[in-house]
Amino acid sequence: MKREEIDEALRQHAGTAQQVSPALLQRIAESIRPTLLPARPLPSSQILAGASILICAAVALAGAARTGWYGFERMGLADRVMIFSMLGLLAWVATAELVCELVPGSRHRFTPARLLMLVIAALLGTLAFVFRDYQTTRFVSAGLTCLATGVAHAIPAALLCLWVLRRGYAVNPISAGLTAGAVGGLAGITLLELHCPLFEAPHVLVWHTAVVPVSATLGAALGGVWDIVASRRNTPGS
Repeated sequence: MKREEIDEALRQHAGTAQQVSPALLQRIAESIRPTLLPARPLPSSQILAGASILICAAVALAGAARTGWYGFERMGLADRVMIFSMLGLLAWVATAELVCELVPGSRHRFTPARLLMLVIAALLGTLAFVFRDYQTTRFVSAGLTCLATGVAHAIPAALLCLWVLRRGYAVNPISAGLTAGAVGGLAGITLLELHCPLFEAPHVLVWHTAVVPVSATLGAALGGVWDIVASRRNTPGS
C-alpha cells in the first residue's frame, strides 16, 4: 500500500467518527459547573512570612505579659538590642523557609537541617557573648522549667503559623514540621529572654537554646505521623 493510500484510508476512517451530541455536551457542562470555583491566589511570600513573624511575636509578648518581664527589665540596652535583633533576623529567615516548605516549587536557601544548625549556632554565639556569668544555681530544676515554658509557647506559635499557611501544600511533611517547629521554638526562646531573670550562661546556653531543637524535633515527628496517615488514606483498599 502506498503512502497516499494510507493517508486516504485514515481520512476516511476519521470521517466516519460519530459527532457528540451538543445536548449531551451541554448536560455535561451543566453538571460540572457548580463544582468549578475561581481559585483565590495565595498572598505573596513576604506577606506570609511577615504574618508568621507577627504571630511569633504576639505569642512571646502575650506569654511575657502573663508571666512577667523580669528578664527584659534586667537587661541593659545594648544586650536588648543585640539579643532581640538576632532573634528577629533568625525569625525572618526561618519563616521564609517555612513559607517555601508550604509553597511547592519555591526556592530554598537552606535545607531544614542546615536551617536548624544555623539557628542554634547563632543563638549560642550571641547568648555566649551577652551572658558571661558561669555560675550554676538550680541548673536542672530551673532549666527544666524554662525548657517546658518555652516549648509550651512554641507549640501554639508553630500551629498558628501553619494555620496561616493552611492553603499551601507540604510536599515533605517531615521537613515542613521541622521548620515549623524551629519557627515556634524561636517564639519560645523570645519569651524566655523577655521573662527569665536567671542570667547564668550555662542556664541560658543549654536550656533556653534547647527550646529550638526540641520544638523542631516534635514538629518533625508530627510531620512524620501526618505523612504516614495521609499515605494510608491514599492507599487503595486501606
